[in-house]
Amino acid sequence: MSLRFIAYKSPSFTSSRIGLVSADDKTITPLLFPSGKPVRDLHELIGDWAAVNASLLPGTPVEQLSAVEILAPLIGRDVLEFQLSGFDSSDKNEQPDFPVIFTKRATSIVATGTEIYPHPDVTDTLDYEGELGIIIGEGGIGIKKADAWKHVWGACVINDVTARERQRDHKQFYIGKSLDTFCPMGPYAVHASMLDWKNLVLETRVNGQVRQNQNTSELIFDIPTLIETCSMGITLMPGDVIATGTPAGVGIGKSPPIFLKSGDLVEVSITGLGTLSNVVGSASAPPPTCAPIRVPSVQTSTLPDAQLRTLTAGGQLHINAGAIDTAKHTVIFVHGLGGSSTNWEPVIDVTGLRETHNVISFDLEGHGLSPLSGNEVSIESYAQSIAAVLDTVGEKAATVVAHSMGGLIATTFASLHAARVEKLILLGPVKSFAPGGVAALTGRAATVRQGGLAAIAPAVTAGGISALAFKSRPLVKSAVFSSLSTTPAEGYALACLALAAGRDPAYDAISAPTLIIAGDEDKTCPKATVDFLAGAIKGAKVVTLTPVGHWHQVEDFEGVSAAIKSFL
Repeated sequence: MSLRFIAYKSPSFTSSRIGLVSADDKTITPLLFPSGKPVRDLHELIGDWAAVNASLLPGTPVEQLSAVEILAPLIGRDVLEFQLSGFDSSDKNEQPDFPVIFTKRATSIVATGTEIYPHPDVTDTLDYEGELGIIIGEGGIGIKKADAWKHVWGACVINDVTARERQRDHKQFYIGKSLDTFCPMGPYAVHASMLDWKNLVLETRVNGQVRQNQNTSELIFDIPTLIETCSMGITLMPGDVIATGTPAGVGIGKSPPIFLKSGDLVEVSITGLGTLSNVVGSASAPPPTCAPIRVPSVQTSTLPDAQLRTLTAGGQLHINAGAIDTAKHTVIFVHGLGGSSTNWEPVIDVTGLRETHNVISFDLEGHGLSPLSGNEVSIESYAQSIAAVLDTVGEKAATVVAHSMGGLIATTFASLHAARVEKLILLGPVKSFAPGGVAALTGRAATVRQGGLAAIAPAVTAGGISALAFKSRPLVKSAVFSSLSTTPAEGYALACLALAAGRDPAYDAISAPTLIIAGDEDKTCPKATVDFLAGAIKGAKVVTLTPVGHWHQVEDFEGVSAAIKSFL
């Protein structure tokens, strides 16, 4: 995998997304966290790198690099930099004993392709400085040289644009270095594993003429020294950028000095990091508008979840379960497509099952609060989740209550693990889909990946509940819509594809007493499906609720509760 990350906008994503650039520099694949959450902020990704890097997921659509707007990879924080710290600078006789640190203001950061504003009222000595930017991964304070490389996440290209007379007159570099647009950065942020640190060649060109060319191994102060210096009593944070200084060849070092002017094209290239390209804008244009900067978060990519359990079989799922009382039977609830464990709470409360049984509910992978694992998702893998949850809580067998897609998951589980299923209760269960249904599910997955759950939640809600509930029961309508719209988009899309590929299990292998709860207006599990399953599963009983669509436990939780209680 080419670990070259890019921040971008496109016709598909009107706000910032983080993607991976293909090895041939032609396409971008948007990234998702294991939970299915889109990666929108490189600071967040770097801050959570150790936990998520091995299980990042590809999103859609894959887009042409030439068709997107490239953004600066890391914004919102000042860039740390060193005076005369890079290579031999322009004055080979002036080499400091210690690195001298200054910062470039965060508002100076712009992307490749953005014009450098010349600020004619502030400077007439506009200069370039091509530099290697080091990106901090693991933060820390008091980092020793020997440990410094452990704190390096990767690198990027920086052009340290400078107003030379302001640098000179103010006796410090902040103003001369920090004017708006004076820190072009990008085009990529590249992970350290992709770089040969001993052989990175930096080259700066102005209008095609090479002005700087040197290997970054020739830094006056090496990268570990710079990190040790910056972290002396100061905490470095994930995503901080340290610009390492510039080689000889800057404009002020020429004889006579050559400064940038409007229309000049400045390109800075570093081996493996790409080319940062910016044109100096018109002096007659108004100053650029600096958009408000949102300080990037370095919190983890998922909220803390006390019920997120590591399964004995590996992976993690959100599980709601108390201590198992061996004197009681156990009931485990399995939700459907676009659902979560919370869908079952009204039924659990009304039946009073927590008083009489061990009750377990959980979120399927990529639904609710359960993250995606990065492994293939299928009806069979969902079915194995039931076994994994039972094993994790220390239970051998249970009554399985399942809804919709959960019904196909539950019948698959019951056919493979008959001894672990005491009873089987199926609400609006589905079976394998005909070609038309497969095409619809596949199309829905693509729609969700393109537009999120908002693109399908209204229609699925309207089609999934009874006419009465849609017209006159706003709480039912709201509950179903909320369940759908808060499902992680990639988790939902993968479930659609898993359901589309699902096959009927060996129904004759199911030995548990079975109850099918149907809805008279259920379009997803119509009477034909109910009749098929009632005939395929030996001894299955059917209860039909009216007027009820496909979301039985939400539309008529009292009717569902009564049927479950009677059956148990």
